[in-house]
Amino acid sequence: MRPERPRVREEVLRVPGLAAALAATTAFAALTALGARVQFHLPFTPVPVTAQVLCVLLAGGVLGPRLGFVSQAQYLAAGLAGLPVFAHGGGPAYLLGPTGGYLLAFPAAAFAVGAVSRLLGEGGWRAFLAGLAGVAAIHLIGGCWYGVWLSAAGRAGVAAVLSQAVVPFIAVDAAKAAVAAGLFPGIRSRVALG
Repeated sequence: MRPERPRVREEVLRVPGLAAALAATTAFAALTALGARVQFHLPFTPVPVTAQVLCVLLAGGVLGPRLGFVSQAQYLAAGLAGLPVFAHGGGPAYLLGPTGGYLLAFPAAAFAVGAVSRLLGEGGWRAFLAGLAGVAAIHLIGGCWYGVWLSAAGRAGVAAVLSQAVVPFIAVDAAKAAVAAGLFPGIRSRVALG
C-alpha cells in the first residue's frame, strides 16, 4: 500500500494565478486610464478634477496592497511609454508638469488603501478610512511635487500649493473615498483572484 500524500491546504489553492493577477491589474490600469478622460477643470489651477482617484482607490481596495500597487505601476508605465492615458496625453515629460506628483502617487495610494483595508478589516467606515489613506497619499505626494513645480516657475509658496493643489480637492476626493468604500465589496466579490 502506498503512503497517503499530504493534502494541499485550501489556502494554497486560493493564491491567485499569474494570469488572473495580470488580468486584474491590467483591468484596473485601464480603468484608471478611462478615469483620466472624466475631468473637470477649475479656473484657478492646472490640476483637473478627474475620476482617476476613484479608480486608484478601487484598485487598492479590490486587489489589495501589492496587486493594487502593480496595477497603478502598469498605468504609469503605459503613460511613460507614450500612450495617451494621462488626463492630457502621455510621455515621460508629462510627469514633469504640475500633475506629475499626483500620478506618481497612484501606486503608493493603491498600496495604502489595500494595506489599511487589510489592517482594519472590511465594511463601512473601515473601508472609508482605507480610502482616505489613499487620498492622503495622493495629496501629500502630489502637493509636494506641485510645490516643486511652482518653485521652478518662480511662484513658490505653501499658501499657493494649498489653495491650488490641495484644499479645492479635499471634499471631492473624500466623496470618492466614500463611493469607493461602498463599491469595494461588490467588485471584490466579482473579481476572481483565487
